[in-house]
Amino acid sequence: MKEKFMRPEILYPLFADISSLKGIGTKTVKLLQNLLGSTKLIDLAFHLPSNLVDRSYCPKLVDAISGRICTIKAKVVEHIAPKSKHQPYKVIMSDGTDNISLIFFKIYADSIAKNLPIGSTRIVSGKLDSFNGNLQMSHPDYIVDENDINKLPLFEAVYPLTAGISTKMINRYINQALQKVPNLPEWLDNEFLKKQGWNNFRQALTNVHSPRYRSDLEPFSKDRARLAYDELLANQLALAIVRERVKKQKGRIIKGNGMLRKKIMEKLSFELTKAQKNVLAEIYTDQAEPFRMLRLLQGDVGSGKTIVALLAMLNAVESGVQAAIMAPTEILAKQHYETIAPLCEDIGIKAELLIGKTKGKTRNNILQDLENGKINIIIGTHALFQEDVKYKDLGFVVVDEQHRFGVHQRLSLSNKGDKADVLIMTATPIPRTLVLTSYGDMEYSKIDQMPEGRKPVDTRVLPVSKLGETIAALKRKLEEGTRAYWVCPLVEESEKIDLAAAEARYTDLQNFFGDKVGLVHGKMKEKDKDIVMERFKKGEINLLVATTVIEVGVNVPEATVMVIEHAERFGLAQLHQLRGRVKRGINPATCLLLYSMPLSEIAQERLNIMKQTEDGFLIAEKDLELRGGGEILGTRQSGFCSFRLADMDYHKNLLVIANQDAKLILNKDPNLQSERGQALRTLLYLFEKDDSIKNYRG
Repeated sequence: MKEKFMRPEILYPLFADISSLKGIGTKTVKLLQNLLGSTKLIDLAFHLPSNLVDRSYCPKLVDAISGRICTIKAKVVEHIAPKSKHQPYKVIMSDGTDNISLIFFKIYADSIAKNLPIGSTRIVSGKLDSFNGNLQMSHPDYIVDENDINKLPLFEAVYPLTAGISTKMINRYINQALQKVPNLPEWLDNEFLKKQGWNNFRQALTNVHSPRYRSDLEPFSKDRARLAYDELLANQLALAIVRERVKKQKGRIIKGNGMLRKKIMEKLSFELTKAQKNVLAEIYTDQAEPFRMLRLLQGDVGSGKTIVALLAMLNAVESGVQAAIMAPTEILAKQHYETIAPLCEDIGIKAELLIGKTKGKTRNNILQDLENGKINIIIGTHALFQEDVKYKDLGFVVVDEQHRFGVHQRLSLSNKGDKADVLIMTATPIPRTLVLTSYGDMEYSKIDQMPEGRKPVDTRVLPVSKLGETIAALKRKLEEGTRAYWVCPLVEESEKIDLAAAEARYTDLQNFFGDKVGLVHGKMKEKDKDIVMERFKKGEINLLVATTVIEVGVNVPEATVMVIEHAERFGLAQLHQLRGRVKRGINPATCLLLYSMPLSEIAQERLNIMKQTEDGFLIAEKDLELRGGGEILGTRQSGFCSFRLADMDYHKNLLVIANQDAKLILNKDPNLQSERGQALRTLLYLFEKDDSIKNYRG
């Protein structure tokens, strides 16, 4: 039986509701929930400051510098009430060297008189200004009695806020939350802790909320680095636990005799690259294990993932089970079918296509053949895991472009079989950082080599002012018999964003090139889209105007020109995917990136990178630096792990160490039963990795 795990009692105070703090009512709870995303004290404690107010500048008034935050000790000399509602209330103070006027536009005369009685000495802090040569301070941040100097923070943390929550309020609430942070057992290795010079968790958390210098706010400061490492270690340990659990799930041994694969290899007109052979060896080894396989296969556009997937599926077919490959779009599913089906037919294997538009008798026949085992390989979209789709014995599942599916969709298909192995493929190169943080529960393979004979794409960056010259050059290319894509970022004109829309550009180009121009975009019906794509493939039209619907799953080797209009609006990964559409054949290809002025620094850098390299993995790393993981993978639902304390722009080195540490921990103490192991369980609960530990035998 699995041990029943519960959150350690020592963490209870941190997971209490923020309404338990003093001075927080229902309205404030809602405001804080909007700001923090939850109402737990721990999220308040993890809400880190983004800036610092230094109130330590305490000059005499005669020496005070206007424009700075100052803390002044002075005597109240006079109150000057306004003569009209348009005038401010003034309080004159003096420190013996000069005078200063405190300005109040919101007048609460009784309150001002009470806090600043004439003849009293007060300490005020705020931004010092000069008006007509006289010093003044509008609405001081602090006014305290000279005996209450301890009530005025000389260094004050500034936090990201939301409407209705002030800096003073958030400071007060966070200070209360910090008082509830217990001394937790140390989960880091003592030698490592000493080497880094880090404080314990509680001290580090307290320190980051009490910065003294701007350097204390930097991600690489010792206390911030400590907290970042804790979060990264929790992430990596949780993924490692899930990975171990997946590896131990009973699977089935898939080990074919190689006959079908041999026949396929004899029919291919090319040799597999060394990278493809290495990846296949890893997949075959996984398939032969008595545990379920879960492996991520990365390969750049045109690196040959499809043939690798086919050979892996044939290994399953040789073993007597069925295989399935699921694609996110019907275009991509059809492309796989057109590649795979003829090869399978030549060697006596039945492959079929099942997509949403497969209807009536055709669909019924496919479902019947799937259930009785006549179909060996099924290719399709999410239609493959619908309730009425049954398999005789599904043993191997390939999921292409996994980030476009939800996790539940992938699991729905794999659960159609009995302990089916799963291979996940993506042509979107994923930076190592994202692999570790978002796919750390999977084994990982990478095709980092392109087939021989592929020529680099001639990538040029041009201002949109050269549109006429671009069209003239394109005309010459089309007359030579090539085919081309013209990509636009919008489907219809927008009043807010002055971009060329696909429909408008299509009309312009049609006027120039006649009926040889076609249009596809996401709002078209699948049937209409298919008709245009088929005409483009056959060469009946030779210029295809499109939105990014062609980013994935379009395979026309004769197309060797790609024009991307307003390229500055696209992310690097998307530009790279689009350029990959003209790398399908053996002829030289050209990609023209048209941009509008003015260009931002990031847009300029993005276009320069595209011009300089075709290395998808390098491009992915640069895209991560410029945009962030969720956008790289296309959507925030991609599974990319976001962090509260760690910053991947600065803490990549800590992620690698945390990854290694997590592996060592589970190797030495797989059930987390040692003293450090028990402390690590607390860490997992602290960062709400409950699912990983609740399902872990220990």
